[in-house]
Amino acid sequence: MLFHLEFTVGYGAAMSQQDLFKIWAEEAKAALAAKDAGVVIDLWKAAGMRKVFAILKVDSADVIDQISFDLPIMKEMGQHVDIKVTAVRRYEDFASDVGQRLT
Repeated sequence: MLFHLEFTVGYGAAMSQQDLFKIWAEEAKAALAAKDAGVVIDLWKAAGMRKVFAILKVDSADVIDQISFDLPIMKEMGQHVDIKVTAVRRYEDFASDVGQRLT
């Protein structure tokens, strides 16, 4: 299954920008390792925002929960991270389904 994840990262008043960067660097290493492993299809960072988008390929929504519990950024400051998850499908598959319904 494919999932689109949108991470919005905030940080508390007691946290410095350097503290955030330290945690985010740790998260970036984990995210890129997941990409190398094939779990993460691709990642994007929104310019000028503390927002990251990812496409993941996993067996079920349960795996999304399990992954999100173990992310470094969630362990360190999960109360300041909002994750929106949407199940997605390849557009080619959708187009094929629509085409079959025309006959």
